[in-house]
Amino acid sequence: MGRRIVVSGGGTGIGLAAAETFAAEGDRVVILGRRAEVLRTAADKLNAAYGPDLVTWTSADLSDPEQTRRAAEFITADGGVDVVVTNAGGNVAASNDGTLEGIADQYRRNFAANVLTAVLLTEALVPHLTRPGGRIVHLSSVAALRGPGSYGGTKAALHTYTFELAKRLGPEGVTANAVAPGYVEDTEFFGERGTPEFIAQQIGQTLTGQPGTPVEIAAAIRYLASPEAAYVTGQVLHINGGAQFGR
Repeated sequence: MGRRIVVSGGGTGIGLAAAETFAAEGDRVVILGRRAEVLRTAADKLNAAYGPDLVTWTSADLSDPEQTRRAAEFITADGGVDVVVTNAGGNVAASNDGTLEGIADQYRRNFAANVLTAVLLTEALVPHLTRPGGRIVHLSSVAALRGPGSYGGTKAALHTYTFELAKRLGPEGVTANAVAPGYVEDTEFFGERGTPEFIAQQIGQTLTGQPGTPVEIAAAIRYLASPEAAYVTGQVLHINGGAQFGR
């Protein structure tokens, strides 16, 4: 029987691609997010393609401790976890009204959506991770290196959290890493901001002249989650077509 994988934000985009990558290998996958119907549709699609009941789901706002606790209880009701992929989040507050109150709200909302969703789910599942062999993979962003501040700052916070986890859990045989994509097509990330002009500008920043794809990011997640990556921990893997050099 395959490993047990948890993917937050698993109903669409990169999260769905990651869930499919694991399901295609026969792993049992639990996908999480806020929208029950999106998760149900995704699970049904993957189960039809790769095997009945291979993918299950539960909906939760992972920035809320009690909802996260319930989700973790659902996930661990029938055993432990091998891999945690924290993909939930996004630039949920891309602008503000210029007032101090508006700026504070923007920063709080993005912190909750990107940091708390990763930290609370991870901490809820750390006691249930396989030892040795557990894997944690956080989804960061090129924005952690270059902004914008309220969103990029939250992704930079995930880097330091990744380093903390790597140091804390390394002696127990558990690794923690992050993947930081640049512009990736076929996601819901940019919403109405994703005009043809905006997309062309994003692609124009790359050295390869092409966008990233969810499948490419999922392949990197799969590697960091694999048994072969036991010597890789505390790292941030930048995947952005050269739009920003890693450091």
